[in-house]
Amino acid sequence: MARDEQKMDGQDIRPAELFPGTAEFSRLCELVALLRAPGGCPWDREQTHLSILPQLIEETYEVVEAARAHDTPHFREELGDLLLHIVMHAEMAREAGTFDIREVAAGISEKLIRRHPHVFGESNARDTGAVLKQWEAIKREEKKDTHSHYLDSLPVALPALMRAQKAQKKASRVNFDWEHLPEVMAKVDEELGETKEAMASRNEAAVEEEMGDLLFAVVNLARKSGLDAESTLQKATDKFVARFNLMEEHLQAAGHQLGEVGLAELDAIWNKIKTS
Repeated sequence: MARDEQKMDGQDIRPAELFPGTAEFSRLCELVALLRAPGGCPWDREQTHLSILPQLIEETYEVVEAARAHDTPHFREELGDLLLHIVMHAEMAREAGTFDIREVAAGISEKLIRRHPHVFGESNARDTGAVLKQWEAIKREEKKDTHSHYLDSLPVALPALMRAQKAQKKASRVNFDWEHLPEVMAKVDEELGETKEAMASRNEAAVEEEMGDLLFAVVNLARKSGLDAESTLQKATDKFVARFNLMEEHLQAAGHQLGEVGLAELDAIWNKIKTS
């Protein structure tokens, strides 16, 4: 076997030094350590895991925004900002003596190998469906000592729309799913009817529950239609904002401001924008 290769379950894996970016990544880790060290940046030294969580979430959304915009330079920059947060958290952990960035990288590498036996082992799973079911089976085996239920690993901190779709996807991988799209559409109609009944009863608790069931069913319809519910709603919101901006410009051109005209006039302008 060549000195620059190693075997792992039948697959050739190149050592880290052959991959580009190793030196740059090491430099980033060193810079973060210097910023956190005595004599470094006061702001960086004051931060904790919890204090920078809001920025971590913000940076993640900015990565998503740049990717959706197909803005390659911005995407590259935002990935760097997100990577900085990962390295910062790992540096804080190193300082506390709990783990370091090498353990983070080693852990995810081992997980990738363990959960891809069709690449690094003897599994015969080849199509996407089989691979996903295999992934879930391996994950359940890994988590059996830490979670009592299959969906216990579902992150509570996810935005509601994303969490709903993830729950549905996970359930589908163990065969709990509608087989045909018309069944899902019927469920949406059913939940809409129940929402109307709850609203007619003026029972606030029932309205909230049925509205939630309706939203969950619509997310399921998007998923079964091959759409990502979060992205689909994002596009709809972007369309609404663009049309609303045009309506505002139309009002300003006529010498009016938002809030000065009634719904009937706004609706007329809105409908004109929709058909133009």
